[in-house]
Amino acid sequence: MNTTQPSHTVHRQVPTRNPAVDLRSLHKAHGTGRQAVTALHGINHTIPSGSFTAVMGPSGSGKSTLLHCAAGLERPSSGSVTLAGQELAGLSERQLTLLRRDRIGFVFQDFHLVPALTVAANVALPLRLAGRRPDPRRLEELLADVGLLDKRHRRPAELSGGQQQRAALARALVTHPEVVFADEPTGALDRASGREVLNLLRKAVDDRGTTVVMVTHDPQAAAWADEVLVLADGRLVDRLTGTEITAETIAARMAALEV
Repeated sequence: MNTTQPSHTVHRQVPTRNPAVDLRSLHKAHGTGRQAVTALHGINHTIPSGSFTAVMGPSGSGKSTLLHCAAGLERPSSGSVTLAGQELAGLSERQLTLLRRDRIGFVFQDFHLVPALTVAANVALPLRLAGRRPDPRRLEELLADVGLLDKRHRRPAELSGGQQQRAALARALVTHPEVVFADEPTGALDRASGREVLNLLRKAVDDRGTTVVMVTHDPQAAAWADEVLVLADGRLVDRLTGTEITAETIAARMAALEV
């Protein structure tokens, strides 16, 4: 998916607030003994609250593993992850589940909508699972924000891919999460649909103060972010901010890794 770079200036000075994600000496190995494969080698990085961070790297660079560890979906082999003010190492599996449910949002490439539920029911699902009754007015406002109010009674199979991803994003935002983790959210979309999703992620940061951490392979998608982290062989090898963040610059940095 070749996502058009935003025509407006999206980069800004990120406010200095408590970090949304703090990674310290983060290591992750898959397997044990001689069969072990190290996916992350001592990552150190802090992601400020209210910022948009894109994570890039060649295939096998560790970017998805980084996202999974930062989101509490996988436990690191060593090092620490602090997410939304909580150090994850000391949390039980139940506590991790509650943290992800109540304070974190997720958007995946494959949407993961429930086929039997309407758009509105899919968006409200995190609240239902938490035993909370959705506010109908709030739900309608959110559906309107993502351009799906007129589709609220439809099932996912009746929607385009872009509409399904916008529904998935509304579902991620319905709990007012502090951090939204997006794993290749435009990877299955055409250019126009991808741009709509990226614009909504950008608005979540700018208008709601949500922190967005997005894994992507697309330099033009990464150009919507406030900072771009580049991984190679499980190491953080480059970081772009401010005026460095253009699709052309990002693509050139990525190409240099493949030489």
